[in-house]
Amino acid sequence: MSPDGRSRFQALKARFGGIAPHDRAVVPFGLDVIDDKLPRRGLVRGALHEVAGGANGAVDGAAAAAFAAGVAARAGGPVLWCHSQPDLFAPALAQSGLSEDRVVFFECSEEKLILGCFEEALRHGGLGAVVAEIGHLSLKASQRLNYAAETSGTMGIALRRWRRQTEARDFGTPTAASTRWRVTEIESEKLPVRGVGRARWFLELMRARGGDCADFEVEAFDEQGHLDISADLADGSFASVAGWGRAVS
Repeated sequence: MSPDGRSRFQALKARFGGIAPHDRAVVPFGLDVIDDKLPRRGLVRGALHEVAGGANGAVDGAAAAAFAAGVAARAGGPVLWCHSQPDLFAPALAQSGLSEDRVVFFECSEEKLILGCFEEALRHGGLGAVVAEIGHLSLKASQRLNYAAETSGTMGIALRRWRRQTEARDFGTPTAASTRWRVTEIESEKLPVRGVGRARWFLELMRARGGDCADFEVEAFDEQGHLDISADLADGSFASVAGWGRAVS
C-alpha cells in the first residue's frame, strides 16, 4: 500500500478504535432453505465471500450491493465499505439493514489501493465485515484476503463490479473465496394498489466450500436484515424461472 493510502487507512482505523473482534462463528441467513445448503448453516465470519450481479446487474451492481449490505448488516458491528465508483446511496444500504451509523466509506479510484485497504482492514480485527468493490480478483490476492479474514475472524465480502458486461467473465476464474454468489433481480410481487413491491432476487450459490451449488428465489433484505420467501414463492406458483435473467427496473 502506498504511503498516502496507508495514512488514509490509519485515519479510518482510528475511528474504529479498539473494538473487540467478533467470535469465529457463522452468520446464518435465518431461512432454512438457504442455511441448509451451507456446510455450517451460515456464512463463516473469518472467510472471504464473493458477490456479483447477474444479467445487467453485472454492470450496475445494485442488487449485488444490496445483498452484500444485508449480509454485512447481519454480521454485526461496524462495517468498512471500500469503493471506486461514486454511485453508492447510503439510504439504499439502510433498506437492506445496514444503517448509516454502522458503515464508514473509503473511496479510491485505484483498484490496487482498494485491495490494499481491504486486506489491512480485514487484519485489523475490530470490524464486523469489510466490503470491497473490485473488478479483477486473482487467486493469489484472494488467498491473501482469505488468510487475513481467517486471522482476525472478520468477514470479507468481495463485491465484484465491472464497467463493461464483457468484463464479468472474470467472475468465473478460481479464487479462494469460501462462497460465491450471483444476485439477479426478478419481477417483484404485484400489489393490490399502485406502487412498488418489495424487491425479489434470484440467488445463485455458485460455490460453497464443502457444500453444493444451489439457487433460490427470495424477497430482498428488509430494514432489519431479513430475507423472506413469500407464499407464492414457497408454493412454487411464481413462474419466473424461465425469465430470471431479465433485469427488472
